[in-house]
Amino acid sequence: MSKVLIADPINDSGVQKLTDNGHQVDIKVGLPHEELIKIIDKYDALIVRSETKVTSEILASGHHLQVVGRAGVGVDNIDLDAATSHGIAVVNAPSGNTIAAAEHAVALILALARNIPQADASIRDGKWKRSEFMGVELKDKIFGIIGLGKVGSEVVRRLKAFQPNILAYDPYIPLEFARSLGVELVDMERLITESDFISIHTPLTASTSQLIGEEQFKKLKQGVRIINAARGGLVNEVLLNEALNSGLVSGAAFDVFESEPPPSDLPLLKNNKVIFTPHLGASTVEAQIAVAVEIAEEVCAVLSGGAARYTVNVPTVPAEVREALGEYIPVASTMGKIAMQLAEGQLESVSLRVYGPIAELDTTLLVSAVIAGILDTTLGTRVNLVNAPRLAKERGLEVSEIKAAEPDSQYSNLVGVEVRTSTGTVFLAGSSFGASVHLLRLNDFFLDMQPQTSYMLFMSHRDQPGMIGKVGTIAGTHDLNIAFMEVGRSGPRGAATMVVGFDDPLSDSQLEEIRGIAGVEWAKVVKL
Repeated sequence: MSKVLIADPINDSGVQKLTDNGHQVDIKVGLPHEELIKIIDKYDALIVRSETKVTSEILASGHHLQVVGRAGVGVDNIDLDAATSHGIAVVNAPSGNTIAAAEHAVALILALARNIPQADASIRDGKWKRSEFMGVELKDKIFGIIGLGKVGSEVVRRLKAFQPNILAYDPYIPLEFARSLGVELVDMERLITESDFISIHTPLTASTSQLIGEEQFKKLKQGVRIINAARGGLVNEVLLNEALNSGLVSGAAFDVFESEPPPSDLPLLKNNKVIFTPHLGASTVEAQIAVAVEIAEEVCAVLSGGAARYTVNVPTVPAEVREALGEYIPVASTMGKIAMQLAEGQLESVSLRVYGPIAELDTTLLVSAVIAGILDTTLGTRVNLVNAPRLAKERGLEVSEIKAAEPDSQYSNLVGVEVRTSTGTVFLAGSSFGASVHLLRLNDFFLDMQPQTSYMLFMSHRDQPGMIGKVGTIAGTHDLNIAFMEVGRSGPRGAATMVVGFDDPLSDSQLEEIRGIAGVEWAKVVKL
């Protein structure tokens, strides 16, 4: 059972999902920063929305923290670098509020085009001035969509009903995908110089901060309308206010602010050409349930040792690839962990070998898993998919890849790890059957065993009568409980290998007894 702290409100459906998975959940909303630092060491997981700032100090104090879950999309309130350094996964829930966010953006576009909030306020003030609220149609207008991710693409699908011409800027989207949406991919300069409406749908990162800043304002089309329902800080609020006052920008609609809530003296708030909503993009009943359940599932996946679908600070691969590789991640990690403990001498190189259909996929996650397995045996710190690439880079460790789409022998997919040192080479290969790791190859020997015990004895010996019995006798003499035993051999009375799983640790003297058996070439204990 793991302990989960929920620091910002989420729907009860998410809480129920966590408890159904056997986790203890504490809900403590609105904790001061210093208080969160004091108590975070008690928890394995932390769930927040946008209100709580997860700082490097909080992360450094969470010695048991495995995962931070953001119930929503943006993670700019979480120190990703610090989380990565400490091996803490950061997961989010990007699909739960997709429809809600897209619909809200379209609602803002329509309200902006027809001056609906201003007209409503005028009516409530006892006025009837229809001429002051002349709007524009969306038909045949040029729309610039910045960001064609989940929300941006859903906005496009809804806007198509109004028959505009849509330009889009997103350097990470394939041309074929843009074509399937019926939009034209263009560069940023063309988008901002030609668009009548600009709607932004990107995360806030170092590269997107002030995405529409001083240089962009100089190039905007006269009379453009700007909509930001993504993240605050993507548009320079001071320059926007000046552009509205000068008439360069006809109007704007903002659901987000650089600082939330915005300061009361922010000049933009007094500009009646702007429509504001208080970060309501995800504020639907349906979205709140979906986001809460999604983030709970992501957190549960990490706590169970699995691969979450939306881990922000691990190598980015498509969801379908992550799903296809999911059961092979522990295989790669286990092979790396065992190989490193069997190897002797100075490490020279590490190679990942992938055979079968999965070799045609992006195997970046498997590389990280191998690194995590290798470094976990040598470092006195937590090593996982999150921080493995950084730790490897710091140590100059590179993992080469060898792939073959054809299956190896009778196994449809096989994951192998070769560790080369100054004294020789160790090669292990395994696969996943029924979501369980199976070790199938040890150097030149073929076998089939599940490395499930904490202590495993690996031996190289001559195949001769009595070898298994002698090992068993020593184990029985010292009250060492054997969980399993697997033997592979090149042929009768030839070279052989034996793997014995123990429930109990072997002392150095016990290991020396086994090494002293006639015919044993070497014996080593591996800990998992």
